[in-house]
Amino acid sequence: MTISDLIRLLSDGEFHSGEQLGERLGVSRAAVWKQLQKLESLGIAMEAVKGQGYRLAERLELLNGGSIAAGLSPEASIHLTRLFVEESLPSSNSFLRERFVQGAGHGEVCLVEQQSEGRGRRGRSWVTPWGRTLMLSLGWRVEGGVSSLEGLSLALGVALAKVLERHGLKPRLKWPNDVLLERPGGALGKLAGILVEVNGDAAGPCEVVVGMGINVDLPAAFREGIDQAVAAVHDQAPALSRNILATQLLDELLPLLAEFERQRFAAWRDDWNARHAFVGCEVDILQGGTRESATAGEVDETGNLWVHQDGRPVRLAGGEISVRRRT
Repeated sequence: MTISDLIRLLSDGEFHSGEQLGERLGVSRAAVWKQLQKLESLGIAMEAVKGQGYRLAERLELLNGGSIAAGLSPEASIHLTRLFVEESLPSSNSFLRERFVQGAGHGEVCLVEQQSEGRGRRGRSWVTPWGRTLMLSLGWRVEGGVSSLEGLSLALGVALAKVLERHGLKPRLKWPNDVLLERPGGALGKLAGILVEVNGDAAGPCEVVVGMGINVDLPAAFREGIDQAVAAVHDQAPALSRNILATQLLDELLPLLAEFERQRFAAWRDDWNARHAFVGCEVDILQGGTRESATAGEVDETGNLWVHQDGRPVRLAGGEISVRRRT
């Protein structure tokens, strides 16, 4: 019996006694009770009524690898080697990096219901509630070295933005790797983060793991524990399925990775600038322990951000630079 097995039974809207759950799942009532306690520890709200049993307070949509793979377009499915759907992992990126160590990894995708040790840019942690986000990692091999991947994280942001726009959302892109969404009241909150990890020769074959974490449906209690403004897909598109989102996103990402080494970021530059969250705005540039003010310009064909400081243009590359809108 897994957590997913229990959730499938409890999310049908009906009450189930511990005895009924045990019979359906082929385990003892004590085993069921232990799993029910685990659901509560994961923040999954339940209703319990004496004499009737248990049910989920609200339905959770579980990730379904079969339906995701079956829904892919021919242009995307031809590049998919294997799709993993896991209940819990320390990190989906680490999972795929290990697959590369084992001689696999290329064209493989890992989706996970919850990460316990997820990481964002600059080593920041990325904690997720169970079954409420879309945590996706994708492995790829390239032959052209690290330089052929310049601007990849920005192109991936464009891909996600295009998928969300089909469902009426209006995401904005923050250099170099965040996707933002307007929250009630007009302020922008972080919707998604992108992490690209590269291992290999600077001028030769490389193994790339692309990680993307998307907030889909964040409970209010979870948001209160986050130290930054956040947004979720269901804030603006409450009916959008996680499985449909995963399918449509892979439809964009797999062909993108297949073509990126040849096309480079120049092919996505105009699309990124059209969704630039801070162009023309006063921003703070955080680099190391310093903070400098500037006016944000556009990104160039390699994904560098141009800003104006004291009347002169300055080019910002990636690395440990972070740009924030001045408030």
